[in-house]
Amino acid sequence: MPSEKILLAKQQRVAELTEKLKGAAAGVLVDYKGITVEEDTKLRRELREAGVEYFVEKNTMLRFAMKECGLDGLTNVLEGTTAIALSTDDQTAPARVLGKFSEACNGEKFNLKAGFIGEEIYDEAGVKKLSKIPSRDVLLAQLVGSLQGPMQKLAATIQAIIDKGEVA
Repeated sequence: MPSEKILLAKQQRVAELTEKLKGAAAGVLVDYKGITVEEDTKLRRELREAGVEYFVEKNTMLRFAMKECGLDGLTNVLEGTTAIALSTDDQTAPARVLGKFSEACNGEKFNLKAGFIGEEIYDEAGVKKLSKIPSRDVLLAQLVGSLQGPMQKLAATIQAIIDKGEVA
């Protein structure tokens, strides 16, 4: 039986994890077994640049924290080596970065397990689909581009009418 001090430390860690999970807009669980230190360093750098917090945690601690957050649907993948990536603002960033890395590894040594956005839980296939969604900035740029074309045509048409002198 663990001492009271150890038990208190574990309860405190579960409480910290619970707060992180509640504050996260999205998260992805991965099996990282087999990646090299160089690959891990590169992955962590990409995740930091995307504003994603990435860390390794014991499955038991994650299981308790997920149950407290209402993410029970993720506990079935908590086996083997587990790392979690959390984002507080960009809902697709963890899936996008980790999905790209998983594809580069050909699913041999780095695998997506599951993920969530808010309270919606996604299995491995769902996380792979999420990883294909462009970032918010890219989506906004695409929207502006699609709106800009018709506006330019309208402005050109109005200018052509003015140039002809048909407007009094």
